[in-house]
Amino acid sequence: MELIFEGLREAVARILTLDRDLLEAASASLVTSGSATSLSVVTGVPLGAALGLGRFRGRGLLLALANTGMGLPPVAVGLFVAVFIWRSGPAGQLEWFCTRQAIITAQYLLAAPTIVGLTAVAVQSIDPMMRLQLTALGATRLQSIALLMRESRLLILTAVMAGFGAVISEIGASLMVGCNIKGDTRILTTAIALETSKGEFGAAFALAFVLLGIIFALNALTTWAQQRARPQ
Repeated sequence: MELIFEGLREAVARILTLDRDLLEAASASLVTSGSATSLSVVTGVPLGAALGLGRFRGRGLLLALANTGMGLPPVAVGLFVAVFIWRSGPAGQLEWFCTRQAIITAQYLLAAPTIVGLTAVAVQSIDPMMRLQLTALGATRLQSIALLMRESRLLILTAVMAGFGAVISEIGASLMVGCNIKGDTRILTTAIALETSKGEFGAAFALAFVLLGIIFALNALTTWAQQRARPQ
């Protein structure tokens, strides 16, 4: 117990003094996970909406692939990305190995399926009668899609937060392709693993508290947005 209390005291001290290593890891996590999630939103939300609202050959297969992708092991994704961007790999000329670009790529592959799959579920949950009503009122296809997306915006927001939560808390892929370089690719999760392996529990606790704080703040914001939009 003494070890735990001592670690907690050191963690509080590091947070209050704005420890440089702590800030660098938090900044790297927000940049990489934020970038990966943003790219996933740009590509995943339209694709998820198309899968949820469309009716075309191969739709079932694509939905199955998206749902399968939601459970991809981060270490497997990290392995494939590492091989792809390795010096002798297909994209070796990019020289992305051990860079933030590599982390963003790996995290994108983890976040995108989640956002695609949950967005498809979100738009499918809308009452089918609403689509018929929009058609009867003379809405164009694009207008109908925009209105249906607006109707399911809170569920889509949940999908985005789920994607972000999945990548900011993962460690396997980021460690494999980012190499955990201090001040550059060392993010919160990889820093926690490193400090724990060194027996620096105070630093590990501080990093863990910051990571939990970020996740809690984003989920609290999502909950507030959901509750605020509910009809009274």
